[in-house]
Amino acid sequence: MTTPILHVDDVHKTYGHGQSRFEALKGVSFDIREGESVAIVGKSGSGKSTLMHVLALLDAPDSGRILLEGTDTARLRGGRLNRTRNKTFGFVFQQFFLTGGDTVLENVILPLKIAGVGRSERRKRGLAALEQLDLADKAKNKALNLSGGQKQRVVIARALVNNPRIIFADEPTGNLDTTTGATVEDILFTLNREHGITLIVVTHDEDLAARCDRRIVIRDGQIVEDTAKQVAA
Repeated sequence: MTTPILHVDDVHKTYGHGQSRFEALKGVSFDIREGESVAIVGKSGSGKSTLMHVLALLDAPDSGRILLEGTDTARLRGGRLNRTRNKTFGFVFQQFFLTGGDTVLENVILPLKIAGVGRSERRKRGLAALEQLDLADKAKNKALNLSGGQKQRVVIARALVNNPRIIFADEPTGNLDTTTGATVEDILFTLNREHGITLIVVTHDEDLAARCDRRIVIRDGQIVEDTAKQVAA
């Protein structure tokens, strides 16, 4: 059996101390296989965002282990941790986190700049990512002049520019109207199916969750359901 791209073993995470102490994750365990699309579903305060943050190595668990292709992520420190995160993961958030005064291309190539990629290679890869999202004609536009749907497509282009193995999407359609949201969903699932990128979606949108191969429901810091979508014979 192939090694899962992510192996989560008895992960706990607590915030605060004393009376304000809050146990966000209470012994969470599961595997994610390469190329899967997985929805992490739960109400506000359920622990789903905390879970995404520890999976994406943006935060460290208090106890338990997260293995990335068999490597214990607790061993990753400093520059090695940053390089692993930058190279392996792409992020699509509800809030766009774009620099409005910069051009679309400048926003897209930011991860490459952080990775130390040379200017001409950054430009080439940035334009290729924009081409994939039908945004090449917007490369020189200021990000603040884009519509909500265009901004989210720029965010996806930025997530793709480093050829990530995993895309984390946190309520990726939360700020979009229904039609634009459906378009963004289609883009994400096409990347998952046609490019084999593992897609981990954090959402409370049941329709979006239903499009994923698998649905993990978290409640009060614990997984209460983990079901794969039934494929018609």
